[in-house]
Amino acid sequence: MGADHVGRPATRAYRAARDQLLAFRGDPERARSTFAFPEVGPVFNWAFDWFDVIAAGNDRPALVVVDDDGARSARSFAELSDRSTRLGAWLLEQGVGAGDPVIVMLGNEVALWETMLAAIKVGAVIVPTTTALGPADLLDRLRRSGARAAVCGPEQTETFGAIAAVTGDLVRVCVGDAPGWADLTDAFTGGPVALPHPETGAHDPLLYYFTSGTTSRPKLVEHSHTSYPIGHLSTMYWIGLQPGDVHCNVSSPGWAKHAWSCFFAPWAAEATVLVHNSARFDSVALLETIAREHVNALCAPPTVWRMLVTSDLSAGPWTLREVVAAGEPLNPEVIAQVRRHWGLTIRDGYGQTETTAMVANTPGAAVVPGSMGLPLPGVPVVLVDVGTGVPLCGPGEGELCLDLDRHPVNLMAGYRSPADGGGKQGDGGKEGGDRDAPAGSPGSGSFYHTGDVASVDERGLITFIGRTDDVFKASDYRISPFEVESVLIEHPAVAESAVVPAPDALRLSVPKAYVALAPGFAPTRETALDIFRHARAHLAAYKRVRRLEFAVLPKTISGKIRRVELRARENDGSPMPDEWRDEDFPELRS
Repeated sequence: MGADHVGRPATRAYRAARDQLLAFRGDPERARSTFAFPEVGPVFNWAFDWFDVIAAGNDRPALVVVDDDGARSARSFAELSDRSTRLGAWLLEQGVGAGDPVIVMLGNEVALWETMLAAIKVGAVIVPTTTALGPADLLDRLRRSGARAAVCGPEQTETFGAIAAVTGDLVRVCVGDAPGWADLTDAFTGGPVALPHPETGAHDPLLYYFTSGTTSRPKLVEHSHTSYPIGHLSTMYWIGLQPGDVHCNVSSPGWAKHAWSCFFAPWAAEATVLVHNSARFDSVALLETIAREHVNALCAPPTVWRMLVTSDLSAGPWTLREVVAAGEPLNPEVIAQVRRHWGLTIRDGYGQTETTAMVANTPGAAVVPGSMGLPLPGVPVVLVDVGTGVPLCGPGEGELCLDLDRHPVNLMAGYRSPADGGGKQGDGGKEGGDRDAPAGSPGSGSFYHTGDVASVDERGLITFIGRTDDVFKASDYRISPFEVESVLIEHPAVAESAVVPAPDALRLSVPKAYVALAPGFAPTRETALDIFRHARAHLAAYKRVRRLEFAVLPKTISGKIRRVELRARENDGSPMPDEWRDEDFPELRS
């Protein structure tokens, strides 16, 4: 089927842009100065117009899933193309059609990738959903997405069962046998099938993603057949993927980063997706899989990297060439440890659920510890002064934004429903929908606001400071929680930390650290004193941690720290029962 579409203008435009970025690997200046995202025309369907084309007669592995017990499942490009076509035709028979939102609630199993490709091929809208949701959160997602169908595993049918009274008209598909659910495996029992191109508009909805909700109710983000399938060419370039690579990404299905590095970016490069499917993270098992499967590129969140550097890295780096991190800024100490053991430099990348990768340290660029790097090719990043709303013309500090007048291809279509998005400006709506546009509207000198504050130096390098909600003042100095946390994580007792403002009569507020202890350390006075001493030795006086509390850090279901909850605990300034204050330690005054 792919050969029938080789000549489509959309395919040719996508391939030309992809090949240009592959050629510019290691030459980021040239890539930034010459690359533009491709114009694919009014009709585009990535599964038909790209995946099926590269899959035609292609027996190389497109997907490999390695389970905890060592079981290995693999599908070639050709197999995934055929199976997703069969599944797409079967979904049409079940009543799933163009424009229908489909809850996809699957773990890291082959059926997840087959279902996503199949849904794209029939023009449905994918609603990726973590398997960790309980009934109340699932019901919220069903209602807000307007889901018409759901695909899940047998265990998740029980979660749907708890809310069955309000989901009666849902098309129900299970990967396996479950009472009242159609069995997805039935799609593969017949012979070859034909599935027509759905003629999806390039700007039709493709994905509804819920954000992690670190500061408020999760927003519902709409991406189109352009913004993620085409926009993730920037992600491919950041990672440094090449045809034939094996790419391992550590992330959970249901969140945007999974689509970034387990779907669009590697397959845009014609690389193999390698997934180490573990119920509980095991650094030793992951490293064994990387060695055994000849992985060339590894992407993991900073939390995973911090756990990996506590393991024995001496046997690596095997076939690894690219190591990257995203999800939150990476501490310089972790970068240094990986470089020391493997001779490789972890390269930060920055983006949001609402976008693809926006800023990154790319192959060939000199990495400055602490910096996220430079804007990626084709991505119109600007820093805007928080007070005046005017873009910076040189070094300084401001909010990371996208310039809407330069038409950022890799930006969401908008938030679904005003209640979700908080009243974004711009009409942005569409007939029959309830979408809010990104902040601002093209032609007005307006911007999409990320809500993240960063600094830029004379070289254009961008350094993350913090969320606009997280940065605070102490003694009239601006404090970046990340900067303080980066120092704390260097102490061996600190597994994770979150720094928030605590009210103070003299200084208005002071930095307080909530600390999750590493294994082998106890929440004692001696531990607190040692952490205070470490902070004093490595931070300027106005940034020093003045209060400390050992705690389990509150997190979203996606694993991000909810500092908003910790800030709320500090509202009245009263001493907390388990809190240590620097004035409690005479030793610190000597």
